[in-house]
Amino acid sequence: MIGKIVKGRSFKGCVSYVLDDKNAQILATEGVLETDTQSIINSFYMQSLLNPNLSKCVGHIPLSFSPDDKQRMTDQFLERIAKEYMQAMGIKNTQYLIVRHSNTNHPHLHIVFNRVDYDGKTISDKNDRYRNEKVCKQLKDKYNLTYGKGKENVNEQKLKGAEQTKYEIYYAIKGILPKAKSWQQFEDALKQKGISIEYKLKGQTDEVQGISFKKGEYSFKGSDVDRKFSYGKLNVQFGENNPVQEQEQMATPKKTGDTFPENIVSGVGDALSAVGSLFDIQPSNQDEDEAEYLRQQALKKKKKPEKRRGIRR
Repeated sequence: MIGKIVKGRSFKGCVSYVLDDKNAQILATEGVLETDTQSIINSFYMQSLLNPNLSKCVGHIPLSFSPDDKQRMTDQFLERIAKEYMQAMGIKNTQYLIVRHSNTNHPHLHIVFNRVDYDGKTISDKNDRYRNEKVCKQLKDKYNLTYGKGKENVNEQKLKGAEQTKYEIYYAIKGILPKAKSWQQFEDALKQKGISIEYKLKGQTDEVQGISFKKGEYSFKGSDVDRKFSYGKLNVQFGENNPVQEQEQMATPKKTGDTFPENIVSGVGDALSAVGSLFDIQPSNQDEDEAEYLRQQALKKKKKPEKRRGIRR
């Protein structure tokens, strides 16, 4: 099972393509008039006017299945999978059209939906390609669907040179990725297996545009090792942090000028921890101007003469 996410501007082009196939079969609809193709197009278009600022209001997702599962792909089963897929992807409270095609050897269907929901809100596409892969895998496992003949079925004993190294990198990343919580942990674990990471930066900036993995004399782009290992997809897993800046922060030496010895600082920290909620020490988020202003205010208070304490009667 493979899902491909497409976003567009024209319901006319998308719906016409999906329904004009001579073997097209509508499995389910929601919120559209099924009188004819034009009625369906008009239904989608009218609802999209609830949010005219959304340029790409057309959602189109073909779902394809292995020919090995063809006998199981009844209309009812395909409809169920399509609806479970939409629910898991957050495609709800909106119009949709589910159409089956039979023009290829592999069973497949098309989901067309309005990215403007019934309340005029946008159906989120944040990380949708990453979520698509995750949901497809969950459904394949749930219904025991056939996986494609990919890296898992390659005979590694027959591989040599660069191809062998690529598969070694693939399996190393696959084993480390579920356990790594940050880019630094990811890099450290790969180094133990003799694999280093190289980042492609944009110009003279720290903005990362790509990633490569190197082992021995061979180096491969992340997407060449596997599409799941592109920089964009890996960065989503690590919370969209900048790995270069993360490295720089880790490498910045601690100041040793007028600071207290490490053992004294450690002792103070332990003492403060023991006090508990009496102290709430947090890093300041104030900018330099505000900090300077607060310092000046503190100096003014120091210069004021202390008031004599009187006895209340």
